This record gives sequence, C-alpha cells and structure tokens, in this order.
Amino acid sequence: MPEQLVRDLTADASVRRASRFFTEHADEITAEHAAICEIPAPPFGEGERARWFLQRFRECGLREVEIDGEGNCVGLRRGRELRPLLVVSAHLDTVFPEGTNVTVRREGSRLLAPGIADDSCGLAALLALARALDAAAVETNGSLLFAATVGEEGAGNLRGVRYLFGAGRWANQIDAFLSFDGAGVESITHRALGSRRYRVTFEGAGGHSWSDFGAANPVHALGRAIARLVAYPTPDDPRTTFNVGRIAGGAGVNVIAREAAMDVDLRSESAAELQRLDAFFRRVVREAADDENAARRPSQSAVPLTIKMELIGDRPGGETPPDAPLVQLAVAATRHIGHRPQFDCSSTDSNIPMAQGVPAITLGAGGASGSSHTLQEWYDPRGRAIGLQRALLVILGTVGA
Repeated sequence: MPEQLVRDLTADASVRRASRFFTEHADEITAEHAAICEIPAPPFGEGERARWFLQRFRECGLREVEIDGEGNCVGLRRGRELRPLLVVSAHLDTVFPEGTNVTVRREGSRLLAPGIADDSCGLAALLALARALDAAAVETNGSLLFAATVGEEGAGNLRGVRYLFGAGRWANQIDAFLSFDGAGVESITHRALGSRRYRVTFEGAGGHSWSDFGAANPVHALGRAIARLVAYPTPDDPRTTFNVGRIAGGAGVNVIAREAAMDVDLRSESAAELQRLDAFFRRVVREAADDENAARRPSQSAVPLTIKMELIGDRPGGETPPDAPLVQLAVAATRHIGHRPQFDCSSTDSNIPMAQGVPAITLGAGGASGSSHTLQEWYDPRGRAIGLQRALLVILGTVGA
C-alpha cells in the first residue's frame, strides 16, 4: 500500500536527514533559484543554462553527466541496480525572447522575474533534491536520471523529452518519469493535454492602399480567419481552447501587405474534440482566403492570395491512470504533508512518456506563484520545503530506499 510505503520511508533515518535539508538550507535553495532565473534561456537558446547545470550536477555527486545531442543536461545517480530507472526532470527554457531582462527583484517574501516560477523553481527543485540525497547519503535500490530539458515551451514542441525517449542513450531503460513544472503542493498532473500549433501565412501581391484598393489583402484574410475561429462553440467538457498568440505582417499604414501571419494554439482534453477543432480551423483558414479572393475588384491584380500552413507543434495526449502505483504514491505523499491531492490535465514534458505508456506525472515544486508567462511573474518560496518533501517521498517510493 502506498500509505504504508510513505510511513516506512519517513521512519528511515537517512530519509529524515534528507527531508530536513530543505528547511535547513532554505536560504541557499532560494539563492540558487534566483541564480538560475538570471541565466537567460529563451526558446532554442538554453545552452548557457544547460552548461551551468553541467557543473552543478557534478557538484551534486551525479555521474555520467553530459549535455546530450538535443541540449538536455543529464546526470545519473546510480542505485544498487540501474533499474528501475526514474527520470527526475524540469525544463530549462522559458517563453521569453532573447534580450528579456531576467534580473530577480524581491518584494517581501516574493521573488519577481520572467521565468522565476516556470520553470526556475522546478530547476531549483532538481538541485535541492540531488543535494539532499547526497548530503544525507541516501541509498536507493533503483537509479535516478536527473534531466534539465530543453524545448518544453512553445515551438520547442517538447524536443528535449522527445530526444530522451527517442534517440537518447537512456531511452530504452526508463521505467518512470517525474517532472517539476511550476509551484504548488497539491496538483498531480496525470493526464496529458493534447495540442496542435500552427503558423499560418497568407501571401499576396501587395500594393498601395489607395491606388490598389480592392486587391486581395493578406491582413484582411487573417482577420476573417480569426473572426471565424473565435465563433467556434468550444465545449466545457471536455475542456477545449484555442488562442491566437502572435500576429505579424505589413510594412506600413498605407501599404497593402504582401503577407500576414499568425501562430495559433489548439488544445483539448479529448483527442476527438481536438481533431474536430483542428479540422474546423483548417477549414476556416481556407474559407477566409477564398472570401478575400472573391471580394477582389476586377480592376485590381488578378494574383490571388495563397496560404502556407505549417504545423509547428503537435503534443500527444495520454494518461497515467489514477490507480497506477506512481499516481497513488503521489496521492499518499500529498496527504502525508497535510494537503489534499488534486488530479490535473495539462501540457508538460510528461506528455511524451504518457503517450508511450511509460508511467509519468508532473508535480509542482512547492511554494506559490502567479502571473506566469508575463513580465510580472512571481514566486513565493514559503511552503517550498513541504513540496520538496513530497517530491522526495515520491522519488524514493518509486526506486526504493
């Protein structure tokens, strides 16, 4: 029973020492958290942060530490046996572009900076857990592969974890997967939210806003497509969403654009509903171009608009069943720290192992946060220790101690 397993773990002297590490070294963990955040890691630019982790993993006593072929930083904490092998991960990348000011400032107990919660607090958890296990000399039956992954956000399309489970050296030996993404101590993400992401570009001849008025206008077509998309009747159950996250195009206020583009995110808890939304979106894009072409004045350019539709993200759905040992262990650990577990569906690095049938969950790394993916993002480390204690119990319950 997972409850008994948790009780047995908390009775172990080395586990108690590791658990105390999080309170005894709280200030150092917070300082390291801030240091992580201040290393820029824009999309497809995680290299500097990965190299920093290379040194930190070595300091934590991990072995076979390397930056792999996709840019993930990985290190092994070998147990008495290699298997079962549990991946313990957090993602290196942020949503913020190169040049964003990531200096951490403090307001009371809060740390404020872009990326301070998503996912600097998860990365700080990786190091705190590795250091606690090392300091307390905890021995495990199975082994832990610590992984700071690239490409979790946006157009990264989970490229780091895809590599771990595809071409990576440990791919065929991973028995379970645990990731930390954001703050909190109650959520247990055991369902993978499927999503599809598109970059759509309308292209035309362009022209002058006065003399060429009536020519097919890519910006107008973009507007038609967006207006149709927002009229889609999304169901509440299964929860289904869409977002036009970026638009671009045009050269000036008096110029008919030669092109206009948008990035669109489609999500649903249901694979069937996601397929329906995806089909609807692709249809309205075609209809928007057809309508704009049909509205051209005969005296204007005969060049019709064309469409370029690029799939820039395809995240599979999946599930680790609620009665799976890994999920039940997380439930027991959450209750042990005095909180009520909450099952969740989200899009995280766990999508890939879930889709492949590998037991996987995503947990918060303790503390509290808000305004994620904005320049006002904040994290409050109060409560971090119990989140790390929960994580420690899940890790040791999975590989055995």
